[in-house]
Amino acid sequence: MSLHRLTSVTIGVPDLEATIAYYTEFGLDHRGQGVFATQDGGEQLRLVRTPVRRLVELGVGVDDTDDIARIAVQLERLGVPRDFDSNVLRATEPVTGAVVRVEVAPRIAQAPVPATPYNGPGRTERRGRAPGVVRTTRVQPKKLGHTVLGTTNLQATMGFFTEGIGFKVSDYIGDKGAFMRCSVDHHNVLAMAAPVNFLHHTSWQVDDVDDVGRGACAMLEGHPERHVWGLGRHHAGSNFFWYLKDPAGNFSEYYSDMDCIPEDDIWKPEVWEGAKGLFNWGPPPPPSFLQPEDLAELMTGQHAPR
Repeated sequence: MSLHRLTSVTIGVPDLEATIAYYTEFGLDHRGQGVFATQDGGEQLRLVRTPVRRLVELGVGVDDTDDIARIAVQLERLGVPRDFDSNVLRATEPVTGAVVRVEVAPRIAQAPVPATPYNGPGRTERRGRAPGVVRTTRVQPKKLGHTVLGTTNLQATMGFFTEGIGFKVSDYIGDKGAFMRCSVDHHNVLAMAAPVNFLHHTSWQVDDVDDVGRGACAMLEGHPERHVWGLGRHHAGSNFFWYLKDPAGNFSEYYSDMDCIPEDDIWKPEVWEGAKGLFNWGPPPPPSFLQPEDLAELMTGQHAPR
């Protein structure tokens, strides 16, 4: 696949200062002016001020200028306007209004994390206290993993990402959502049918399930209102998760242990119905995860000046 990763996400929020403080505490490296970096992915989050919370731009990395030219042709066939030169292409997803920026970018090189030994029945590989229990270092996300969008026209949004940009479908949630990938990760974009176009969440990779738990617990200390859903394990994608809520109402996820699809022919998309499409184990999702509490507000404010 010539697409190889999400390069960045730009999120519009009404309270810029409070949201900058949140993602600084979340573990991202604030470079100033609302720009944040991950450990391995570089500058991957940009916060800007907008009247209502929204996804402003999503960056997708490709290998070379031939990829840009090919995507330009694919979008032209769909009738989607695009602006491009040899290194960067910009196109607006027609339903959600989010700009997708396709750019020639280096692939992420991640140093292997040593496997944490786990004891089990008849197997005592680890002697002494578990390493995850004694860690004191701050949890700092390694990369931007995926973004989830609510769309009022699921088929059109799917078509833009798959036929236009070149994403591959990994799995479906009934007829309500599609997990799509632009890398070897199980998904980089999930589009979900919704009554209004909105950003549901962004997801940030950490080393393992201990760091999922440690990061979330640190964020909840003194701020229990940030909790949304977790700890649990998804079925589609298999990743461990814990969701929190930023001051604008966007969800942010710590995740680890995502399914990997290095070759298309080893994976067959499946359709998951009901709860199986959301989680394998853990507490059930709260109603506010499926229908965020500000959706009515977003429906009235979606035509506000941008």
